[in-house]
Amino acid sequence: MTGNIPDDKIQLMREGVDILELVSRYVQLKRSGANHVGLCPFHTEKTPSFSVNPGRQIFKCFGCGVGGDAFEFLMRIEGLSFPEAALRIASEMGIDIEERRLSPEEERRRQEHESLQRVNAIAAEFFHRQLLDAPQAEDCRQYLNRRGYGRTSATEYQLGYAPDRWDALTKHLQQQGVDPAEARTLGLIRRREKSQGDYDLFRGRLIFPIHDLSGRIVAFGGRILGEGQPKYINSPESPIYHKGQVLFGLYAARQAIRQAAEVVLVEGYFDQLALARAGVNNVVATCGTALTVEHAQLLKRYAKRVLLLFDDDKAGRAATFKSMELLLPTGLETAVIELEVGEDPDSFLQKHGKEVFAAQLQAARPVIELFMEDRLSAAPSGAAGVSRAAQQVLEMLVLLPNPLEVDLSLKELARRTEIEVDLLRQQLEQIKSQLLERSARQKRVPAPRLEETVPLPSEPAAEQQRALTPADAKLLKLLIFEPDVRQQIVEQEVETFFFDAASCALATELIRQLQDVASGQELTRLQQRPELLERLPQPLLYDPAEYAGAGRQMLESYQQKTADRRRRQQLKGYS
Repeated sequence: MTGNIPDDKIQLMREGVDILELVSRYVQLKRSGANHVGLCPFHTEKTPSFSVNPGRQIFKCFGCGVGGDAFEFLMRIEGLSFPEAALRIASEMGIDIEERRLSPEEERRRQEHESLQRVNAIAAEFFHRQLLDAPQAEDCRQYLNRRGYGRTSATEYQLGYAPDRWDALTKHLQQQGVDPAEARTLGLIRRREKSQGDYDLFRGRLIFPIHDLSGRIVAFGGRILGEGQPKYINSPESPIYHKGQVLFGLYAARQAIRQAAEVVLVEGYFDQLALARAGVNNVVATCGTALTVEHAQLLKRYAKRVLLLFDDDKAGRAATFKSMELLLPTGLETAVIELEVGEDPDSFLQKHGKEVFAAQLQAARPVIELFMEDRLSAAPSGAAGVSRAAQQVLEMLVLLPNPLEVDLSLKELARRTEIEVDLLRQQLEQIKSQLLERSARQKRVPAPRLEETVPLPSEPAAEQQRALTPADAKLLKLLIFEPDVRQQIVEQEVETFFFDAASCALATELIRQLQDVASGQELTRLQQRPELLERLPQPLLYDPAEYAGAGRQMLESYQQKTADRRRRQQLKGYS
């Protein structure tokens, strides 16, 4: 579907949708005057502060500050993009939104994805029936019983069993008329090397189905029941599965994560199931891979805080700190849950129970605090060792977007190392400058050879492809999210603040798109223009605290710098 949904259709949906009926599907509401109130689905609360006004077609939580129209609610509650939310509402209202005709290649991919999803569904049903009914799955059923998972749990989580035979699934798929090439693409079966035919990838294993955000099974994880290696095997990458973009359990945990505003991130399938069974529903796991940038951005859509729960060994600590480097730049508050050495969530819960585990959740420590402790305790004795450890901590503090947290961490580092806090702060600023210089070098376009034609700045292609400077990126965020800043830029003209022609054009288009938008709805409006959104600094995150009270001063600074650049350019013209 095209990203440009007609404005008249959007307005028709906004005015015609029954926001009270929509919200009531997710929240129990009671009438209170002209409004309906209930417990907010986006954060944990005991006293209702969430309100829906049917007359104005808006919702607002006076506890966490979230508010907006029906589109905004559906995007938040379901994790949808604006076009996806609009399609959902249009479908329910019977409004026809013309869909862009797919190209032959797009139609081929769509059909391929649907067919591959069907194959996975057939395989999942086969594995599940084997676990529930097949005599050869008795050992697997006993294994699950010992871990506290009976038939009800197996059904709830769609667990399965892969028979310990080379061709059990292969033959079943043949009987169902599945193209072997599709099963090979999904990694369910593989070609035999020295003879004809195929063999099953998963054999003699407990099977965990992996769902995407639409609830479709896109892959499987398989655990061996006895001794042997590897303990787990996972589906390979395929056209419908990219493990760096999928989190195990997220489909079922989305609502709980939104309500708690935090998510527990664990390493294994059983870790996730154990916590979910114990009532910790806001838990997800990586699918046999390290955390990725895509995972971090995915979590950002649902949570404000991430609690890391990895093994308390060398490998687990390394995974914790690697995850920290990806999570902190997104603005996600990140903490670490610590268990006894040798314990995992499943064994800890069986030994100590839910109440003790709940206390461990409450005692989660900021990850930067743990990192500081780890580096300083491992540092060799002497000034050189302490200095190197302090440098490593400072390099991580650069990732913290909250200046208050940075300041507290600097003071704690000074206390632990007996290094003057002003000296640490000076070194931190130097690290930031070095990173900015490195980033600028990486973004800088190489100088063309003399024989090459240099495109004029006014050409659209040049404007769209040119990288934004860090200063322009920051100013564009101010323009988007601060109405007062936007108005001042309009009054004094865009060219006063942006020197680069491409940045001027982008800022002008943003002002045009946001000229009548309500405060807090800027991102919703921009999501209606994905071609514009792609040209903006990514990720498009904004922390008001970072710019609190500094908007006017920053504008004056940008204004002065732009004027200086224009004067230097004019001087060059006269020389």
